[in-house]
Amino acid sequence: MKTAFLGIIPVLPSANIARDLAWYKEKTGFEEVFSDNMYACICRNNIYMHLQWHADTESDPLLGGSVIRLYVKNIQPLFDEFVQRGTITSNALKINTPWNTNEFGFFDLNKNAIFVMEDV
Repeated sequence: MKTAFLGIIPVLPSANIARDLAWYKEKTGFEEVFSDNMYACICRNNIYMHLQWHADTESDPLLGGSVIRLYVKNIQPLFDEFVQRGTITSNALKINTPWNTNEFGFFDLNKNAIFVMEDV
């Protein structure tokens, strides 16, 4: 069975997760799905966005790049393909994360982080 691509989830930088959750609720109608002080998920009408805290410093690993999450079904064939292509290493797949996903990620040449994930 092939991997089915189901959607794309942008991950936006945030200097203050709590502040930004309140803003998105008031100004856009997006509701919180889950959050902590470093990461949050918001949703409206089956459209999801994630917020991730960033320090905006040289030590911030995502400084200068964006983040997206590719939402898929049946992640294993795509993972195997990316290992074969040399995009990722064979130990990159994280199984049954605390947020109930299987996922792997990598950076492109412009420091954009690309995560591929499926629900457990």
